[in-house]
Amino acid sequence: MMRQETSDLDLGVIGNGTLAALIDRYATVVWCGYPRLDGDPVFCSLLNGPRSYRPEEPDNGGYFACELVGPLAETRQWYQINSAVLVTRLEDQAGNAIEVTDFVPRFVQFERMFRPPTLIRRLVAVKGRPHLRVRVRPRFAYGEVSPQITLGSNHVRYQSQAGTLRLTTDAPLSYVVEETPFLLEGPLTFILGGDESLTAGIADTARRFLERTLDHWHNWVRALSIPFEWQEAVIRAAITLKLCNFEETGAIVAALTTSIPEAPGSQRNWDYRFCWLRDAYFVVSALNRLGTTRAMEAYLGYIANIVAESEDRMLKPCYGITRRVDLDERIAPALPGYRGMGPVRIGNQAHLQVQNDVYGSVILAATHAFFDRRLPLAGHPALFERLEHLGQLAIAVFDQPDAGPWELRNRPAVHTFSAVMCWAGCDRLARIASVLELPERTAQWRQAADRLHAEIAARAWNPTLGSFVATFDGDTLDASLLLLHELDFVAAEDPRFIGTVEAIGRTLRRGDLLLRYGVEDDFGRPETAFTICTFWYIDALAALGRRAEARRLFESILDRRNALGLLSEDIHPETGELWGNYPQTYSMVGLIHCAARLSRSWEEAL
Repeated sequence: MMRQETSDLDLGVIGNGTLAALIDRYATVVWCGYPRLDGDPVFCSLLNGPRSYRPEEPDNGGYFACELVGPLAETRQWYQINSAVLVTRLEDQAGNAIEVTDFVPRFVQFERMFRPPTLIRRLVAVKGRPHLRVRVRPRFAYGEVSPQITLGSNHVRYQSQAGTLRLTTDAPLSYVVEETPFLLEGPLTFILGGDESLTAGIADTARRFLERTLDHWHNWVRALSIPFEWQEAVIRAAITLKLCNFEETGAIVAALTTSIPEAPGSQRNWDYRFCWLRDAYFVVSALNRLGTTRAMEAYLGYIANIVAESEDRMLKPCYGITRRVDLDERIAPALPGYRGMGPVRIGNQAHLQVQNDVYGSVILAATHAFFDRRLPLAGHPALFERLEHLGQLAIAVFDQPDAGPWELRNRPAVHTFSAVMCWAGCDRLARIASVLELPERTAQWRQAADRLHAEIAARAWNPTLGSFVATFDGDTLDASLLLLHELDFVAAEDPRFIGTVEAIGRTLRRGDLLLRYGVEDDFGRPETAFTICTFWYIDALAALGRRAEARRLFESILDRRNALGLLSEDIHPETGELWGNYPQTYSMVGLIHCAARLSRSWEEAL
């Protein structure tokens, strides 16, 4: 088996709520932001051009490789059951084989979660006498800086003005630094993290951390509420969603990467290592379905902090994982991009856009706090008053042009989805006021919601097409209209919703996948299918009673996952290849939601 020079998204993900890393099928760490999810990618070869598999040939670096010297015969990769611990098996043509176990420690210690920014790799020979080469080539400052290397007694330090990494290992240091091949005759451990000394033995530390990390993930999965069918797919999606959670603040990033193109050579390269308010409702709903109340409560806390700070200004579409708002976009000049398809962007200009759906998105997410009795301290009158401020903003902007859910940069319009989300915010405020026993405010918000509903229904309906349309008084469709029933704007049996689903199926469906829209935008006509849109379509079909068709499409998209059960943002309808940032939170949320909706109940199954 020849190593594949071209990057793809058949990557494993490991992490602990602070740090995350992507590892390819050859046991090479190709992406890892340090020291947290949105940090400088010290391993950046995913975006740093082709990697040379001959150490004498220069390459751009940005990886941590454990390579068999001889030609490969087989590679296999799998997760240890119900965990974020990844195992890669490499076997050469002579029958020598190694297994590399990768994980980031996560477990309770001293009554708090221990989640250090530390990557641990354990190597063991499982067959023959493997001849091994280890290559550790971090980069700093988004690929611009090659570190200076210094050796200690059992560690290597990779230093630059941008930061320092320490690799502590029981492997021969000179072999690691000089990338000299050696026989793997006993287990080896590599612990990579901050410039701190270990307080115990290398192998013992790794073994103990691995055991406790596995115990943690097993207990976490045991507490999940999952459907009877598609359990493994849902568990993997749930773990992946958790790996996108920056636990310190509760934020959940849209993806772990930046600038994986949405389609080949499209220039649709964006940085997704931030938290979008639009995602809030859908993520909270998925966490609620899974019963992960701690993650849901922390995420609601993150949103509540944003609401508390927004009294004198408009909400932004996205925020940093520590609620930073200075996300100005710039280019990383040293990184050529995924398969050389630059640019590589840092930051996201969407934070400056007007996206009027954000007010409804936040209100819908926060509504859980007032109705979920498992969250006794979350919903309170002070929060309701802050949400009312957002409701007033929603009323003011519901019929005003914005960039819409697809963040169009140069084509403002009054988007139906944004207007409906503003209506939904008013509708949920009426429900919250009712549960808080505030009759005057209940009536006030119900009246406002009814007024918005009437105008949206009139201006977003196109009788010629027999469908709701993407913009007020428009004649085009987009996939966000599939959410009108999910958001309670129309009933599933409403002929207008049925007509909308059928029209979207005719115009946006490509095989078993769905485009988000079919018209040209700032970058031309979309080429790939937006994965979450297919899940929305499946959900809409189920709502219409077309469950057999919905189940078939769901099974089809499950088959589009990579070898480890993960999804990116986009799928090419013709090739089936994954494109877009990875792993995509939205895609994992869609999978969880559809599985819960379509599965037989436990009572029916048993």
